[in-house]
Amino acid sequence: MIIGHIGALFGYVVPFLFVLTIVVFFHEMGHFLVGRWCGVKVDVFSLGFGKELAGFNDRHGTRWRIAAVPLGGYVKFHGDANAASVPASQDLSGMAPAERAVTFAAQPVWKRAAIVAAGPIANFILAIAIFSGSFYVSGRPILIPRIETVVPNSPAARAGFQPGDVVLGIDGTPINSFTDMQKVVSASGDIPLRFEVQRGTTDLTLTATPERKDVSGPFGSSRVGVLGLTATGKPEDWKTETYTAGGALKAATSETWFVVDRTLSYIGGLFVGRETASQISGPIRIAEVSGEVAKLGLGALINLAAFLSVSIGFVNLLPVPLLDGGHLMYYLVEAARGRPMSERAQEIGFRFGLAIVSSLMIFATFNDVLRLVHG
Repeated sequence: MIIGHIGALFGYVVPFLFVLTIVVFFHEMGHFLVGRWCGVKVDVFSLGFGKELAGFNDRHGTRWRIAAVPLGGYVKFHGDANAASVPASQDLSGMAPAERAVTFAAQPVWKRAAIVAAGPIANFILAIAIFSGSFYVSGRPILIPRIETVVPNSPAARAGFQPGDVVLGIDGTPINSFTDMQKVVSASGDIPLRFEVQRGTTDLTLTATPERKDVSGPFGSSRVGVLGLTATGKPEDWKTETYTAGGALKAATSETWFVVDRTLSYIGGLFVGRETASQISGPIRIAEVSGEVAKLGLGALINLAAFLSVSIGFVNLLPVPLLDGGHLMYYLVEAARGRPMSERAQEIGFRFGLAIVSSLMIFATFNDVLRLVHG
């Protein structure tokens, strides 16, 4: 029993913390570096929350610390009451002008916006850097989108697909691999798509509407668009696409945007009832995925960090008070009005944001537990 628990710790928790720490570190480093560049004093750079386990002070007076609860991190700027960059009004009023000048609150609105936006931007840069390095060093295995089987009575069968067809494009966008086709189809449930297909020496156009279904994968089930096609998978249909440095960067940017676009599509689908909230996952699910991916090797785990980095960067840009996007929303209002929102209004907003974020975390964890209970 004890050995089993230790195995679970190293098999799931350690990979999860490894991935999360990389993502959090770069996010907070974005805030830190731009804050320093803007002349703001940084009091604390913390990986984790709660009691400090280890730390040191650098020559600029910043306390670098590792804390007991390794589920996030923060940068605390001088003059802030907490890690959410809420200014400590009483402390600020009692500061000497020179000391107040290096606080976050004393900066012009464009500097504060730049500092806040730097965290999510750092997450996107991290993802692009990881994807670029992976594509440039190892290339990317490509499976030609040649069809082997068409499921009877499926959307593909009704559209007229046949074995041996090669998909050339979807809605005017070139398709180079079966994975490219899967990405478009999975994100287009119940949406008609126009397929450019090569059949022997003939090019033709077929229209099919993917059905939205729950599909089981190695990391659980998800509700995606399905056509009813399988690839041949024959050795001659596989090739390795290599990239120059510029090509790798372009492909990495495209991969990063795909994650953002898919997330936007999912959120939009929630509002119109096309998607279900059951797909929202929390730390338990991420830990499960991290453990499974870790079995594939360090490279796969670092690639997972890239996907997670995009997700965290995007979520932090949502206009919810308490998140970076909420701060940016306040600064936009301040720039338009010519003065900040009242402290009371900001306090109410932060409480509202805390309620939203807390409720979302509870709901996501509840979904994770349900998945564990129901297998």
